[in-house]
Amino acid sequence: MSVKTRPWDAAEHLGTDEAVAEYLSAAIEDGDPKLIAAAIGDIARARGMTRIARETGLSRESLYRALSEDGNPSFDTVMRVAKALGVKLVARPAGGAQAA
Repeated sequence: MSVKTRPWDAAEHLGTDEAVAEYLSAAIEDGDPKLIAAAIGDIARARGMTRIARETGLSRESLYRALSEDGNPSFDTVMRVAKALGVKLVARPAGGAQAA
């Protein structure tokens, strides 16, 4: 008997604001820009790429391209999509570094 599998899709597991925030935070913590763009793309797919495109004024096709693992979105695109997703990108001091 063979086992049937299907590819894991993160977008299927991003149904709550908390899940979205944790997922995006983990990608940002990793620090890889391609991973961050792909995570934002997963979240956009979970929320509906057509709606995100409409709210950002960008085409679906350009969003799919920019937010793929091989994409390279501009900071403007990232900020527009974050706003449409209802998430904030927040800065905090890196661990161990204390201001004098």
